[in-house]
Amino acid sequence: MRCSARCPLPTFPNRRVTITTPGPGPLRRLGPRPLLLHLLLAMLRSSASIAASPASKNGWPRSSASFLDGAERLRQALGLAGGPPEQAFRRAVLAEALRQDRELIAGIAAYRRHPYQRTLRDPGVLWQEGDTRLLDYGTGRRNAPPVLFVPSLINRAYVLDLSEENSMLRWLAASGLRPLLLDWGWPGEPERGFTLTDYIAGRLERALAALPRRFVLAGYCMGGLLALAAALRRPERVRALALLATPWDFHATGAERPMMLARTLPLFAPLFTFGASLPTDCLQMLFAGLDPFGVAAKYRSFSYIDPASARARLFVALEDWLNDGVPLAAPVARECLGGWYGANTPARTAWRVAGLPVDPTALRMPAFIAAPGRDRIVPPESARPLAALIPGAVLHTPAAGHIGMVAGSTAKTSLWRPFRDWIGSL
Repeated sequence: MRCSARCPLPTFPNRRVTITTPGPGPLRRLGPRPLLLHLLLAMLRSSASIAASPASKNGWPRSSASFLDGAERLRQALGLAGGPPEQAFRRAVLAEALRQDRELIAGIAAYRRHPYQRTLRDPGVLWQEGDTRLLDYGTGRRNAPPVLFVPSLINRAYVLDLSEENSMLRWLAASGLRPLLLDWGWPGEPERGFTLTDYIAGRLERALAALPRRFVLAGYCMGGLLALAAALRRPERVRALALLATPWDFHATGAERPMMLARTLPLFAPLFTFGASLPTDCLQMLFAGLDPFGVAAKYRSFSYIDPASARARLFVALEDWLNDGVPLAAPVARECLGGWYGANTPARTAWRVAGLPVDPTALRMPAFIAAPGRDRIVPPESARPLAALIPGAVLHTPAAGHIGMVAGSTAKTSLWRPFRDWIGSL
């Protein structure tokens, strides 16, 4: 039996806010990962805000009419009692910091105790090598147009088959296609020595050979780069290519941040020696650097969502997927961080697979480029150049985010239908 407690937040006389916080109960999941990092970031943000609140200073400009007027408006808006404006401002900052921290804890608690569990079963396996499987979502549709999806190496493939209500692959199958999904699986001892060439020219190409006819090849995120390289190497097998939120120019929005990621490589050397891979929590830390306070913001918002709503179930499903990451083989981590992010090798046509350059201008097949406009993981400026480089490519720019485009509440209109319609036009 579960209970809940009403937890009042620091309030002002005319501004009362409460949050329903789940009481004691079984923890169903870990996360957000790494939890300590996100709690520390929230603590540092609150501490910095509180510490800086008296320091609009140089003695607080009491002689400034505009400052005094602004402080008085703030005092009235917050319903604070009278007093020196600097004291009112400090109280407001402290109360707001405490409010946001309580919202964060409430949101994390609500997520970790939410009853949702993914129940979808995997379809039949068409081909397997090691822990890598080719899943056939079009069983019984042997004559339907095949579409092979290649996901990232660092996240589980089931984001494209997230839940009963949010499965791109099952929706495409119901629309008359034969979707197939390359599930990379967990990297075992052999895979932890793999390079990108091993994954592309080896395992991916052998998966392509398992299909008896030409197919549409679709890559999502990092998987788009792998799919592009495979399409260039095996054009006789690929009928058309789709690149969904695929990065290309890693320095499109500035070189400083990607080069900073590349400079973290020496820090991971002991991990590479110990486990021959970059662990999931380290990868999550790198992604957190793109938006340090984004995770806290979404969990604060989650604290107010009805846990029985479809919106809450989708949030939990996506967070479970995000927290269910996969380690990255050490050689691949070096290629990605040092080559892609640091040296921007794809955009410079300096990235090579089995010795051959990956040059999208050499592609001669229909192509569909989806560059979501609200993508903060792969900025649209990074993905859009592929549409200009591939002759005749179709550029689709949905008003969605990186994950929302494929599995969000608007994914059907943002991507699924336009993608299906493009395949129908081939």
